[in-house]
Parts: sequence; C-alpha cells; structure tokens
Amino acid sequence: MQHRLVSLLVAGAVASATLTGVGIATDPGRASALTTTQATDAYDAFVATYWDADAKYFTTYSDRQVHQEHAVGPQGGLYTDYWWEAQNWEAVMDRYERTHDAASRQMIDDVFDGWQAAYPDFRQNDWNDDMGWWARGAVRAYELTGEQRFLDESEEVFGFIAQYEDTTYGGGIWWKNVDVGDGSKNEKNVATNGTAVQTALRLYAATGDTTYLDTAERLFAWLQTDFDRNGHIRDHVSGTGQFTDYDWTYNQGQYAGAALQMYLLTNDQQYLTDATRAVDWAVANLTVAGTFLNEGSSDTQGFKAILTRDIRDLIDDAGQTQYESVLTANASQAAAHVSPEGIGGPDWTAPTPSTSTAPQQSLAASATVAIVQQATPDGSTVVEQGDGVYQAENIDHPGIPTEATGTGYTGRGYLAGWNTAGTAATAHVNVASAGTHSVTLRYAAAAGTATRIVRVGSGTATTVTLPATGSWSTWSTVTLPVQLTAGSNALSIAVPASNGNYVNLDSVSVSL
Repeated sequence: MQHRLVSLLVAGAVASATLTGVGIATDPGRASALTTTQATDAYDAFVATYWDADAKYFTTYSDRQVHQEHAVGPQGGLYTDYWWEAQNWEAVMDRYERTHDAASRQMIDDVFDGWQAAYPDFRQNDWNDDMGWWARGAVRAYELTGEQRFLDESEEVFGFIAQYEDTTYGGGIWWKNVDVGDGSKNEKNVATNGTAVQTALRLYAATGDTTYLDTAERLFAWLQTDFDRNGHIRDHVSGTGQFTDYDWTYNQGQYAGAALQMYLLTNDQQYLTDATRAVDWAVANLTVAGTFLNEGSSDTQGFKAILTRDIRDLIDDAGQTQYESVLTANASQAAAHVSPEGIGGPDWTAPTPSTSTAPQQSLAASATVAIVQQATPDGSTVVEQGDGVYQAENIDHPGIPTEATGTGYTGRGYLAGWNTAGTAATAHVNVASAGTHSVTLRYAAAAGTATRIVRVGSGTATTVTLPATGSWSTWSTVTLPVQLTAGSNALSIAVPASNGNYVNLDSVSVSL
C-alpha cells in the first residue's frame, strides 16, 4: 500500500501537504500480482459477474438471484449487505492501488454513491463494526483520491461510532449501538475496536485533530492489555466481563493493523512487535500447509482478505518483507483455484465449482480479488505445495468437534470425540507432482484400536488401522501410500459404518 498519512505526519508533513503524493507515487518494491495477468483477470471477472452499473452496487450472488441463506441487503438480499459492500469496496481500492487505472478510480466513486443511495442515512444499522468499515474505507478513499467528501463521510461516521465508547469492561466501543451497556445482548470486540484505532489514526493524520489521536491511544491500550495474549488475539468480552476466544484471521489482522498504525505514529518498537507477533500467530496457527484456512460461508469468508491487507501494509509501511512469500503463496493458491468463470470461493486450496451450477457469494470472490492484487508476482506456474502439513483443526471437519485441553498436540488443537459413522475430515492437498505420496496421520486412540477410511476424491477407499495409544495425551502415527494428481486433491478421512471407535486427530502430513 502507499505509505499511510500517519507515517508522513510523523515526519512533520501536514495533511494538505501529504495529499500531493497520495494515490500517485508508486513503491518500486510493490509488484502487480502473482503473474502479470492473474490480478487483472480476477478483478475483471468479479466486476463482470457481480457489478450492477445501473444500481452502482454489487450483487450478493453470481447468478444475481436472491438466496435465502444470505437474504440480507438492498432489495431483499439481491445486493450485498452493508458490511459486504464495504469489503467489496476495499477490493476495488486494492485494484486501484495496484494499477491507478481510470476505470477502478471511477468505481471508487460509484460504489460509494451506490451505498449512499441504498442507505441515505448511514445510521440505518445497529452494528458499529459495520459502520466502522465505511469510516475506514472512506478515509482510505480520501487518501487515494484527495476528495474531501470521503474525508467528511469518514469523520461523520466515525464520530457516530465513537460516542459508544465507555469504561464498561475497562474501555472500548460497543459492538452494537443498541442494547448499549447490556452485556447479555451486546459485547466489545476487536472487530469494532481494532478497525476504530486504524481509522482514528488516519483521521488524525488527515486533519490534525488530536481528539482522534486520544481516542486511538485509549482504545489500543485497552486492546493491548486485555486482548493480546502474546500474539493470540481474543475475540470479545461480554456478560459480566467474560472473554470469548474465537480464532479468526479478521481479529489477528485488525489488531496487527492497529498496532502498525501506532508504530508509524510513535516509532515505538513495541507496537511493531505487537503487529508482527499477531501476524506470526496467524501464519503458524490459521493455515493449512501455509495457506490461510477456509473459515466458512457468509461473513467469515471475507476475513482472510482483511488479514492479508494488513500484512501488505506491514510490508510496505514498516519494511516487514518476511511476509512477501506468505502473500505470494496465498495468492498463488487463490488464483489457481478460481472457477472456470474466474470467480474465487472461500477455500483457496480447493477448486471453486462453476458458477453455472453453484452460485458463488461476492464476498468470497472479492477476497480472491484482494489477495491477488496485494501479492508480489514470482512468475512461477508451479503448484503451491506449502509445507505439506495440514493441522486437523484447520481442515474441513463438519460435525466433528475440536479440542485443545490435552497435551502434546501440535497447532492450536485437534479433532476430538470423533466416532460418528460417516463423518469425515477433508484436507485439500496440493502437490506439484502426480504419483505416490506418503500420508501420515498423527492421532491418539486411548479408547482402543480404531479404524478410518482414507480416500482421495472419488477414488478407491483404504481402511486404515490406528492402534490404541496409552492415553489421550499419547500421540502416535500411521503412514500409508496414496495416489495424488498434480494440483489439488480432496483427501478425506472418514469413520466407517462400524468399528470406527474414538480417535483424536492432530494432523495430516503429506510427502512432497
């Protein structure tokens, strides 16, 4: 990304002066995409599929029909909801930062105009985190274009949100602007407050108003004290002060982004350490063989792009080039697995089905657009294999519980209490070379010898015996050969119809 106004203000520049280079200067270390065409192809397919030029709005689904699983937003859900459209706008700005082309510059205006037409009063939303993204997006649009209306909007929206900060739970802005003060119906979270810190500091840089600075410092100090557990970021606090820990890429990214902005303002190394520690935790714990995990459907499918955008900022604004390979690997996976129409899905490691048979949601598609704009191209056409290690808790495991109460496991947990016939865990394994590969299951089986069915795609099933282990904290391994094709392979481990028994699965490793 272009160097943020916060960093320029530290150097003594004033808001009016810093605007002269915003959206014009280019960073010689910033490359166009994984290859010279993938970023353009992904963006063009996204716009062609979802953009309604008359409404100036993105549709929710690729078939431009209302689907009940996400029937929210203008016209009964035909168009994306308040938060989704903000994320789609961010992807447009990712494109403009890469190319500075006239069409995406115009679309920055058009998306904003369409949103204002759909929501003439931005307060038509109970959720401060949703509104916070329009405040953040608008100040970013101001940085890119210099248009005063974007700054005005960001200030107005942020001012509305900021009034919901209080000292309950020690500080922070409430998630919702209704049920304020009622911890049984409301909460305070990173989603709201991490975004608010970033926006406040950028508004301070643009205006010089120290009220924004004071707010950002107060909010970040609260997050730093109560939410940061050595880089593992908590999700929210509610009730009478109970914390809930959900492991989302969104939380890791927004905390890292907030810490980065604090570092750019103060040059205090601790803030940069906070930022990189949060990213490092995500890379180590929220990936499958190095690719950020599939976090599901609906809102969560857009979370990865938030993290990767904050990583891009760390690289560009703080010189953290160790993350270039992370972005490139993820972009390679996302670009390699788009649908035949060029649309990305929520799982960057698995092929996205054709939109003609499986309509895709625009939020997942825009996340793919975002990562391929953000990444540095390496010119390689080789399959991105990663390290071949698939932590069980991060692969697809519908109906299988996870746990992290034992000892000796790797990653952030394991699959546990698993014995329901027919349930399966599936790793989308990517290899560069077709042929025989070794698959190693790391497991515990304290209830006695167990069996599982291993299959690649619709191929032949292999029954695997998992000998009993002495306890649930005693881990063992079983290795078997499997035939894999070059590219993505759906490797499933399922409970048989009988005699499956209980197994805790820690990881699946594939020889490369």
